[in-house]
Amino acid sequence: MYGDPALPSDFTSLPYANADAPKGGKIIFGEKGGFDSMNPYILKGKAPWGVRAHTVESLLMRSYDEPFTLYGLLAESVETGPNREWVEFTLRKEAQFSDGSPVTVEDVLWSFETLGTQGHPRYQSAWQKIKTAEKTADRSVRFTFNVVDFEAPLIMGLRPILRKADWEGRVFEDSSLDVVTGSGPYVVSGFEPNRFIEFSRNPDYWGKDLAVNAGRHNADTLRYEYFRDGNVLFEAFKAGDTSWHREGNAGKWAELYDFPAVQRGDVVKSIVPHARPSGMKGFVFNTRKDKFADWRVRDALIHAFNYEFIVRNRNSVDAPRSSSYFSNSVLGMSHDAAQGAVLELLEPYRDQLIPGAIEGYSLPVSDGSEANRKNLRVAMKQLAAAGWTIQEGVLKNEAGEVFEIEVLLKVGGTVGGIETEGVFNIYADALKRLGINTRITLVDSAAYNERRKAYDFDMIYNFWYLSLSPGNEQTLYWGANGITTPGTRNYMGMNSPAAEAMVEKMLTADSAEHSVAATKALDRILTSGRYVVPLWYSEVSRLAHKKELNFPDRLPMYGDWSGFLPDVWWLEQ
Repeated sequence: MYGDPALPSDFTSLPYANADAPKGGKIIFGEKGGFDSMNPYILKGKAPWGVRAHTVESLLMRSYDEPFTLYGLLAESVETGPNREWVEFTLRKEAQFSDGSPVTVEDVLWSFETLGTQGHPRYQSAWQKIKTAEKTADRSVRFTFNVVDFEAPLIMGLRPILRKADWEGRVFEDSSLDVVTGSGPYVVSGFEPNRFIEFSRNPDYWGKDLAVNAGRHNADTLRYEYFRDGNVLFEAFKAGDTSWHREGNAGKWAELYDFPAVQRGDVVKSIVPHARPSGMKGFVFNTRKDKFADWRVRDALIHAFNYEFIVRNRNSVDAPRSSSYFSNSVLGMSHDAAQGAVLELLEPYRDQLIPGAIEGYSLPVSDGSEANRKNLRVAMKQLAAAGWTIQEGVLKNEAGEVFEIEVLLKVGGTVGGIETEGVFNIYADALKRLGINTRITLVDSAAYNERRKAYDFDMIYNFWYLSLSPGNEQTLYWGANGITTPGTRNYMGMNSPAAEAMVEKMLTADSAEHSVAATKALDRILTSGRYVVPLWYSEVSRLAHKKELNFPDRLPMYGDWSGFLPDVWWLEQ
């Protein structure tokens, strides 16, 4: 995106991969919930994420040791115009799908147009920025853009490339259990909906000798077993039925991971640090509902959430709170008054911004006691200022409407290894003291996803994963189009021209410094918007795994993230 890639043109492997790792063995994953589709690229149905991760490839691929840098995968070369007004990819002549058919320019063009017009909404905004898509040679394809977007060539490079022939006589948008033919290192070798899916390493994988793949894709078999909830999944791991378990709760890590397999040394506990943003994990207000439209109401409800008491009561140990959407990284906002380039970016929108965006904003802190009296007094004042007062023992507005909240949660859903229902129950007790009645609606994963896609909720729990290379996906997260268009990640329904302008600045920034300033400004708008009751995050991943599983000593900047487990792990008997 800016400057030169970190690796030289003659590199032999990614820096966090062990090029000498042995091949072979089987890794068994434990997953919660289930699946009813094999097409992860449409809005309908729920597909196993492994289909995207293991079987389908893109023109370029990430190095998870560098933000905003991509290297060639299906493409042997990439060229852009002087102002990135176009990008041209040339396919490797050896690139082929798992059935032996070549990856062609026709497959690329069909994939881009189909995903951009019929696929999941996350693909559609990028397609709308393409003026022309054309074949320029037997193995070359050029995309010309109709807007200035310096990230657009990178986005094009990460689009999944599907086999056009797979969909002859089929409707792409319709969910089905037909297996996708990919060009990746694994193929689907067996599955049963809601029970398991298995991937086998393709011995004829075309890209096994590429430098970007050295030391990657080491296991012969990847099997995903599906379980009803997190407790059952953990017991399955303790019994040896799965190969590893990721623990998000520091208290449970200290207290529950002393079972016999750990004592014998058959299970190893590993800590993997990272330098990526915290993201935003918390209870989301749906501002499409009138009761959450006033920022003072949201501010009141955030004050009512007694974080310091809850984190110790449910987490056993203190855990850092997400103080903003990009906290724990170089992209995170400062909490004092905006200065310099960040202030310059925000100043034109001063009149539209919620208090705190420019002046500085920090989350309320309680004294840790259950009463939380000081913050509840602030909450009552904010509610009164917004027109909500206690009448006949309940909170009502001037029209006599009662303030009630339905929170939609997934059965067995957890945050950091703790059931979201248990966390919200403590929160509900505090809200009751404000005169607010709450109702928890528990639904299975399928129903939850459908209602979340349609924004059919008052509040939900959600986690936005955010990276060190934010860009076009931010429009999908915060763009005003998501107020009515189903399937975006603008779950709070925010409508902020200032936020959209900061995303535009990120996409047209001519230097890393300008991009960082725009991200910090966006972080201020999101955080001061009080759209979410933030919960905790972890600066490390806690992975318990069978002793046969190994990973390199040199860790990627992103730590335990996509491209780490199982990509660079191996098994030694």
